[in-house]
Amino acid sequence: MGVGAGGGGGGGRGSRRRRRGGVMAEINMTPMVDVMLVLLIIFMVSAPLLTVGVPIDLPQTSANPLNEEKEPLTITVNNKGEVFLQETQIAVDEIAPRLIAITNSGYEERIYVRGDRNVVYGQVMKVMGTLSAAGFRRVALVTELEQGS
Repeated sequence: MGVGAGGGGGGGRGSRRRRRGGVMAEINMTPMVDVMLVLLIIFMVSAPLLTVGVPIDLPQTSANPLNEEKEPLTITVNNKGEVFLQETQIAVDEIAPRLIAITNSGYEERIYVRGDRNVVYGQVMKVMGTLSAAGFRRVALVTELEQGS
C-alpha cells in the first residue's frame, strides 16, 4: 500500500481538528462595541431634538436658562390658539385633570408654558389661570434667548 492511500480520508484535515480540541466558539466583541458606540452617539445627538414636538415661534428674552434634571411637563399654545400637553392636543378645561393624573397630585411639579409670540395674550393667561386654580404653583413661561445676548 502507498503512503497516501491510508483509510483516514483527507489525512491532514481531520488530524488538525483533533489537535485543537474542538470548534472555536468565541464571540468577536470589537464589531459589537463599534455598533454600540455609534448608537450611543446617535442617541446623544438626537435626544435633545425629541423633547418638545409642537413647533411654535417663542418670544425672546435675555434671562438665563433653567437647569432641569428630568423632562419637564410642557403645555404649548400655538399661533392658532390650540393647547397641547406635551405633544397631545387637549381642551383648556382638560388641562388640570390630566396634570393631576400625571403628577399623582404632585402640585410641586414644575410645569412649563410655551406660548407662540403671535398668540393672543389672553389665551396664554387662560391656561396659566387654569393651572393656578388647580393648585399648581411652579408654573414657568418658556422663551428663547435674544440673538444679541
